Amino acid sequence: MKLYDTGVYLVDGTQIVADDHEASAKLSALGKKADKEKAAEGTMAYGILKSHNTSGNMHELKVKFDKLTSHDITYVGIIQTARASGLEKFPIPYVLTNCHNSLCAVGGTINEDDHMFGLSCAKRYGGIYVPPHQAVIHQFAREMLACTGKMILGSDSHTRYGALGTMAMGEGGPELVKQLLGKTYDINMPGVIAIYLKGKPVKGVGPQDIALAIIGKVFKNGYVKNKVMEFVGPGIANLSVDYRIGVDVMTTETTCLSSIWECDDRTKEFYEIHGRKEDYKPLRPADVAYYDGCVEIDLSEIRPMIAMPFHPSNTYTIAELKENLMDILDDTEKKAKVSLGDQVDFHLKDKVHDGKLYVDQGIIAGCAGGGYENICDATDILRGKSIGSDDFTLSVYPASTPIFMQLAKNGCVADLLATGAIVKTAFCGPCFGAGDTPANNGFSIRHSTRNFPNREGSKLQNGQIASVALMDARSIAATAANKGFLTGADEIDVDFTKPKYFFDSEIYKNRVFDSHGVADPSVEVKFGPNIKDWPPMSPLPENLILKVVSEIHDPVTTTDELIPSGETSSYRSNPLALAEFTLSRKDPAYVGRAKEVQKAQKAVEADSCPGDALPEIHDVMKAIHTKFEDVNRHNIGIGSTIFAVKPGDGSAREQAASCQKVLGGWANIANEYATKRYRSNLINWGMLPFTIPAGNLPFKNGDYLFIPNVFDDIRNKNTEIEAYVIKDGGLVPFTLTMGELTDDEREIIEDGCLINYYRAHNKK
Repeated sequence: MKLYDTGVYLVDGTQIVADDHEASAKLSALGKKADKEKAAEGTMAYGILKSHNTSGNMHELKVKFDKLTSHDITYVGIIQTARASGLEKFPIPYVLTNCHNSLCAVGGTINEDDHMFGLSCAKRYGGIYVPPHQAVIHQFAREMLACTGKMILGSDSHTRYGALGTMAMGEGGPELVKQLLGKTYDINMPGVIAIYLKGKPVKGVGPQDIALAIIGKVFKNGYVKNKVMEFVGPGIANLSVDYRIGVDVMTTETTCLSSIWECDDRTKEFYEIHGRKEDYKPLRPADVAYYDGCVEIDLSEIRPMIAMPFHPSNTYTIAELKENLMDILDDTEKKAKVSLGDQVDFHLKDKVHDGKLYVDQGIIAGCAGGGYENICDATDILRGKSIGSDDFTLSVYPASTPIFMQLAKNGCVADLLATGAIVKTAFCGPCFGAGDTPANNGFSIRHSTRNFPNREGSKLQNGQIASVALMDARSIAATAANKGFLTGADEIDVDFTKPKYFFDSEIYKNRVFDSHGVADPSVEVKFGPNIKDWPPMSPLPENLILKVVSEIHDPVTTTDELIPSGETSSYRSNPLALAEFTLSRKDPAYVGRAKEVQKAQKAVEADSCPGDALPEIHDVMKAIHTKFEDVNRHNIGIGSTIFAVKPGDGSAREQAASCQKVLGGWANIANEYATKRYRSNLINWGMLPFTIPAGNLPFKNGDYLFIPNVFDDIRNKNTEIEAYVIKDGGLVPFTLTMGELTDDEREIIEDGCLINYYRAHNKK
C-alpha cells in the first residue's frame, strides 16, 4: 500500500500521475493538460457536492441533503430539538429505524415508548418508520434509500453509502435538525483523496480485511481526516457490491468526512435486484481528475487482518500476530494501561494455549458484518463442522429481515444452527454493548465496526473488563471451525458457493410505515413518561469562569468514553438522566464535579450570589478583580470544561457533547479534535471548541480559568483568545485558539445552543 506525498492526477480512471515536476510532461504524453483547478472539478465528489450546494460558492458550501436517517438512540432527541425549534413537517424523506436499543431495557426509558414516539412522529410529520428487528439502519438505507449521485445525512457515524454512488455523512443530531428546518450543512470544500484499487483479493480475504489494512495505514497520520475518500481504479471491477459495501462502511474509522465509489454494471445489478433500477446511473471521475492525495492498494497483497483492542487502527495480519504472538499481546496489554490505568487487571497472554490464541466469542453482525455475502461465505467455511462445547460461542446477526429470509431459503440458517452458532434478528446490540456482552476478561473477535474500550459492554466501575478484536467474517468462521483457536480464512481449504441473492420487498411493505411524505398534523405525538424536553440553556455571557473538572491525556478519547453506550442508552430520551453517565467509565468523579460548579451558574441565572452557592467562587472573583474590576455576576457565566488531547473519535451521537452541556459545560479544550462531527456537536450545543498547542498545560484538573470578553471574541471572529489561570490569588495569562467558525456557528454559540438560535430566529 502506497501513500502519495503529493496530489495526483487520475487519467481515464486507470493511470496515476503524481503532481511533481514531471507531471506536465507525463500528462502531455497521454494527450492531457495539467490544469489542476479544472481537474479538481473532475472528481465524483466535486460533482455531487456541486449539485447539492446552494451557496453558489464551491469553496464555502451550503449543502442540502436528499434524505435523512436516524436510529432509536438519536431520533427522540433530534425530533425534540426540532419541535422546540419550530418543526412543522419533515421537508425531505426522514427514516427512523429501531435497531440500536430494541433488545436493551435496563430501567430508564421503556424502549417501546420511544418506538411509539417515533411512529407517531413519522405519521404527524411525514416520515418513514422501520420497526424493531426489521433492519439495521444502514442496511435499510442501502436497500431502500441510496441513489447514485444523491446525498444522505445520518445521525450515526457509519452513514456511508458511497459504494452505491451516494455521498453520505454521519453527523450529530443538530445537523439533522438544521436540515429538518430547511437550513443547510455548512462546510468548506473538503479535500478529496483517491483510493486507487488494483488487483483482486486472494481467496479468504474479505472486505473487513481490506478496510482494516486501510485504517491501519491512514488513521494515525490523519491522511484522510475530514476529507472525502474516492474509490477508483480497475480493482473495483473485481469486487462484488456487497464486498464494496463492507469496505465502505468502515471508512468512518479513518476519520474521513465521506466516501464515494465508481458505479458500474455490478452497481446497476444491485439496484435492479432491489427493484430500484431507476435510482442507478453510471458514476466515474472525469477523464482527468485531480486529487489532494492518493492511497494506492494492490488488493492481491492484502491478507486476513486483525485489529487488536482498543482501536480499529491497531492492525496486524493474522499471520503476523501468530508469528509474534506473545510480543504483540504484551504490547496490547501495555497500551491498555494508557486507557484503563489500574482500574482493572487487563490481560491477554493467558489466552494462549499451547502456543495458540484462544478466543471466547465470535460475532458477525450489524452494518459491517451482517451482509448477505459475508454470512454465506462464513457458512461455507462452517458447513458440517462444530464450534465445540467449550467457552467459545458464535452469534450471527443478518443486517435485515430480507437478508435473513434469503439465508433461510437457501439453507444457510439451518447450516449455521447445526454448527452450534446462534442466528439472531437485525440488531446493532453487539456493536454498542447491548447484546452478547463477553464475560469478564473475555476476548471477542467481531466483524463489526468498532472495538473501543468498554464498547462491548464491560463496566470498569464494577471491576469488569472484556475486549474486542476486529476481523472479517470469513476468518471468524475459520476460527469457529477451529473451535475458538485463532485461524485466518486463508489457512483453510473451502469452495465458496456464492448463492444468488433475491430481495423480497414485501417484508417492508407489510411492516414499514411510509407516509410517502404526507404529514398528518392531527396525529398526537406519543410521549412516554421518561421522554423529557431539553432543559433551558443560557446564552454565552460577556465573560466566562471555567473550572477544569476532568483532564484526559490518552492519545485519543472516543465518544464512547465521553458518554458510554450500552445500558446508558436506556436513558437516551431523558437528557438529565443520561447526563449522569457522562465520562462514567473514564472519570467517574466528573459528574459530581461538574454539578458542583453548575450550582454557581444556577445562582447567576437566579440573580443571586454565585459565591453563596459555591463558596470558592468568592476567591475566584477576588483574583479576577485584581485586573478586571468591572466583572460581576451580571456579566459572567460559570461552568465547567474538560481537557482531552484528541477527543471525539467514534460515534456521531451528539450526547457526547450535550451531556456535558446539560451538566453546565461551557467548553472543551483540546490539542485537536478527532473528528469534524464532534467539534460540530460542541458548537451546536453552545460549547466553545477551544484548542491549545500540545505540550505542558498552563492549568491542571481543578483549576479555575477566566476568559474575559469571550462574547466579543466570538462576535469579532478572533482566533486567539486571551485566558487566565487563577493561581495564588492572581491571574496567570495564557492563550487559547479557536478554529474557523461560520457566521451561523458563531451565532449558535452566542445564543447558547441550536434550540435558542432557532427560537430567536423564529421570533424575528
